Amino acid sequence: MWGVNKLFSVGRSLCSQLLPAARSFSLGHRDLLKNHFRPQLKLTDRWNNKRVMFGVYDNIGILGEFQAHPRDLIVGPSWLKGWKGNELQRCIRKRQMVGSRMFYRDREDLNKRIRFLYRRFNRYGKHR
Repeated sequence: MWGVNKLFSVGRSLCSQLLPAARSFSLGHRDLLKNHFRPQLKLTDRWNNKRVMFGVYDNIGILGEFQAHPRDLIVGPSWLKGWKGNELQRCIRKRQMVGSRMFYRDREDLNKRIRFLYRRFNRYGKHR
């Protein structure tokens, strides 16, 4: 005859085959759905200097009859206006344009920086 244990094991195996397995653990806590677990929204300043000045020179050609280029309106050192490059190129350009008018110590520091950057770009540059 069939014992009680034998019937119980057969019944359990039939249930496990017919019914999908139920998890005995939770995938998440029910409180995770509440609003206080969501990350807070970041407050951004919509009127900071970068956003305020965005596109300020776009209409210079329309309003100024195409006589002024936005490059002419840039305020900054003369060796940097309307020009771009890496630090070595910038230092060399500065030395060419204002090197004769610099103080001795500033010129020596600039030359030292140029020597350092020249060695660095030759050793570790992208062209290697």
